[in-house]
Amino acid sequence: MKTIKGPGIFLAQFLGDEPPFNDLKSICQWAKSLGFIGVQLPTTDTRCIDLQKCAESKTYADELKGLINECDLEITELSTHLQGQLIAVHHAYDKLFDAFAPEQYRNNPKARTQWAIQQLKYAAKASQNLGLNAHATFSGALLWPTMYPWPPRPEGLVEEGFTELAKRWLPILNEFDNCGVDVCYEIHPGEDLHDGITYEMFLEKVNNHSRACLLYDPSHFILQCLDYLSYIDNYHQRIRAFHVKDAEFNPTGKQGVYGGYQSWINRAGRFRSPGDGQVNFKTVFAKLTAYDYPGWAVMEWECCLKNAEDGAREGAEFIKKNIIRVTEKAFDNFAAVAKDENLNRSILGL
Repeated sequence: MKTIKGPGIFLAQFLGDEPPFNDLKSICQWAKSLGFIGVQLPTTDTRCIDLQKCAESKTYADELKGLINECDLEITELSTHLQGQLIAVHHAYDKLFDAFAPEQYRNNPKARTQWAIQQLKYAAKASQNLGLNAHATFSGALLWPTMYPWPPRPEGLVEEGFTELAKRWLPILNEFDNCGVDVCYEIHPGEDLHDGITYEMFLEKVNNHSRACLLYDPSHFILQCLDYLSYIDNYHQRIRAFHVKDAEFNPTGKQGVYGGYQSWINRAGRFRSPGDGQVNFKTVFAKLTAYDYPGWAVMEWECCLKNAEDGAREGAEFIKKNIIRVTEKAFDNFAAVAKDENLNRSILGL
């Protein structure tokens, strides 16, 4: 068994215009002061990383890694969640998702998709240059507007959507394979990969590609009423990244999974700071440890109630408390009997 690495923190939700959140070194020093030992870097914010330069210059990658190491931290993974979203966008969402791309690619879906594909390929090489073996992203979605089967979906629509999604991702997966890095899809509403079944449908279309792996985030399963513990049993061999994010789902006679178009504070399902929601993290950490999960426990903070800095400080301690330092010996070794073939045969009556 392996001891899960951590605590790590995803910096995306903490970057801002005021110190210490407006500069990579200062935000890393802040994270270290709270007890974190790893940082997950968003790749759309140049204050964290110049993604293309990191892909094309090993010197730059070494300097970036060195800056973070000087703060007594490690890089857990790079994140291309926003770029991954743009690999596949249904035209109904073009205007909403245009903001995820640089201005020169807006109002031009084909150019935007090509930009996103190149970004993912840069991320593969940048991860290799940084010595990373896992990468966090979204799958994008062509089918999400048809998630609920009304009006009835035309026959073959879902198959065509997954065929096209796989066609776009296969060259990217191959590039990550060339770089020795796993692509970890965060299974998330709004993506075509939003539960176990849709992940399996995608996996079949990409020929069970060895790099098509998973980022495990139980908060999204709480909101879908999906068994997030059995999910680990089903997919542990593919889980290569882990977001520690909590959630709660409290349906009423007026509102359920779909939320009634309400703000996060007024939804039946909402995200909470680690330890404040309904996720049984003690069992989550135990299962991942028993299955030899090889990666990091990274706090992703999204809470509609608690102050972000309080959530970060508490989150570092929460992850520390839940990480299981694995045993190096069996608890009953003191009563062990040395191997003796004759004894074993006599016990069996042979």
